[in-house]
Amino acid sequence: MPAMASVLALAGLGKDYGDRRAVDAVDLEIAAGTIVGLLGPNGAGKTTTISMASGVVTPTRGTALVDGHDVWRAPRLAKRALGLVPQELALYDELSARQNLRYFGRIYGLAGAELGARIDWALGVAGLADRADDPVSQFSGGMKRRLNLAAGVLHKPKLLILDEPTVGVDPQSRNHIFETVRSLRGEGMTVLYTSHYMEEVEALCDRVAIMDHGKLVAAGTIDELVTSHGGEGLDVEISGDAPSARAAAAALASPIGGDGAILRLPEIQPLAPVLAAIEATGAKIKSISSRRGNLEGVFLALTGKALRDE
Repeated sequence: MPAMASVLALAGLGKDYGDRRAVDAVDLEIAAGTIVGLLGPNGAGKTTTISMASGVVTPTRGTALVDGHDVWRAPRLAKRALGLVPQELALYDELSARQNLRYFGRIYGLAGAELGARIDWALGVAGLADRADDPVSQFSGGMKRRLNLAAGVLHKPKLLILDEPTVGVDPQSRNHIFETVRSLRGEGMTVLYTSHYMEEVEALCDRVAIMDHGKLVAAGTIDELVTSHGGEGLDVEISGDAPSARAAAAALASPIGGDGAILRLPEIQPLAPVLAAIEATGAKIKSISSRRGNLEGVFLALTGKALRDE
């Protein structure tokens, strides 16, 4: 079976702000018809990366291709294939939902009967057909998020970038956004999805890319990442000389994760020699707990932080 074409291809993409390297050199390809989650702690470089990929921020180095078109050398062609739904709402409160969509549709170059049909389709996607002529100022936060999404897909782009699309929304609107994203993927749209909610990424995404300190540190399916970075194992809490205990454990089991008084051991057999080596340093074992492999464990192992750490 031939490989699917890449709708987004980033090669050596990076950004410097003076002496500060915000994004190092990201290499990432997203195949057509997939949903890819982009994760990272605050300050990891996610927003800068998607801003470069969508032509909002000029890169210091590297290239970004959308549907084969260079975002900076052929911006009109690249942006025609791109839909961006920013975290900040990009709507006019004094206009109705339909008027907002008509405005954005004209920016996309739509007009006449085609524009009218796309507006009706996008209102249906957002579940707002019955509120089409109400001013946006009367909408709830969740309704505004859904209309924001409708504006980003009005021109039926090949690549949709969603930056934290469910921030501050009610459960009903969140579920609607989930179903909308799945439906759009079912119609062949490719999605790059950033979120601070691990359960969203696990539920929606075919593949996951993780950034930290401006670098792409891992990418693959959730199963691949769990196998490589977040497998099952044990968390051993100790008291005493943690560096010496860690070194003793590492001589028998590798890799050793965690920090401070917590030693994250891989799945190993037998365990007794490792525990004996730890105790031989004078450290005391306070507790031992099993750890199941999951995406949260992968993220913690790679970044040393929980996803929502400030």
